Amino acid sequence: MKYAFFPGCVLESAAKEDYLATVAVAKKLGIELEELDGWTCCGASHVQDIAPEITLATNARNIALAEEKGLNLLTVCNTCTLMLREAKNELDKNEKEKNEVNKKLAQIGKQYRGTTDITHFLWVLIRDYGLDKLKAKVVKPLTGLRVAEYYGCHILRPQTELGFEDYQMPTSLAELISAIGATPIDFSRKLDCCGFHAVYPAHDSVMQMTGSINKDAATEGADCVVTPCPLCQMQLDMFQKEAKEVVGGGKDMPILHMSQLVGLALGISPPDEMGMPKRHLTDTAAVTKFVG
Repeated sequence: MKYAFFPGCVLESAAKEDYLATVAVAKKLGIELEELDGWTCCGASHVQDIAPEITLATNARNIALAEEKGLNLLTVCNTCTLMLREAKNELDKNEKEKNEVNKKLAQIGKQYRGTTDITHFLWVLIRDYGLDKLKAKVVKPLTGLRVAEYYGCHILRPQTELGFEDYQMPTSLAELISAIGATPIDFSRKLDCCGFHAVYPAHDSVMQMTGSINKDAATEGADCVVTPCPLCQMQLDMFQKEAKEVVGGGKDMPILHMSQLVGLALGISPPDEMGMPKRHLTDTAAVTKFVG
C-alpha cells in the first residue's frame, strides 16, 4: 500500500509532531508514504481569496506530481484535503478550465490528467487499510482513555467535495478510537468550527469558540480531544490558556493529533517519535499514562 504524501505547510513547520507521528504510524502499519518532491502550499484562506486561478493551477501542479508517480495523493491536513479535492473536482468537470490550467502547467513541463485520487490519512485507515487490520496491530490498547472526537470543518464540509461520510452524522473517528481500545465520547461540539482561519480578524469570537470546545470536552468526561486536522489541533492547544480565561476556566485538556493517538496504541515511543510532550503547550501526561 503506497501513496504520494502531501504534508502541507503546517506539517512542515508548526505541527512537525504530526508529521513525525504520521510517518511513524505509516511505517508501523506497512503503509509506504513517498513525499512529493517540490510540493507547494495549497493556498487556503490566503491566495485563494486573491487569485483563485493561481490557486487552481498550483493545486493542479501538486496533483500532477502525484500523477507522475502513478499514486493516489494522501494528506493529513483537513484544509489541504479540501483544497486539493476542490481543485480536482473543478478540473475534472470543466474541460475548458482544465485546458487553460494545462497551458500554464506546460510552461514548467507538467500536465494535469485527473488520474489521481485525493485522500486523507483518516480515510485510508478506515477504508483502505481497514479497522480489523489496525486492531491486530495494537500492542497497547488505550483501555479506559475517554476521547472526545473532534472532526474539524474541512474534512466534512462541503459534502459534495469530500463525501467520505455523512457530514451531519460522521462516525469515522469514533470507529477509529474504538478500534485502538479507547472510549469515544460522542462530543456535543464534534462538528463545531475551531476558528483557526478567523483567529486574527475575529479574535474575541474565536477565543469563545476555542474555549467552549475545550471546556465542554472536559465537562462531558473526556481525558483528551483528538482531531485529524493539524490546524484544529494547533488552535485548541496553542490558544487554550487564553481561551480558558474567556469562557471562565476549565481543566487543562490535552489535544492530540489523530496519528499520535493511533501511534500510542501501536507502541510508538511518544517523546522520541511523536513529539510528545515537548511540542505540545498543554501537558499530555493525562494521555500517555495509559500506555505506561
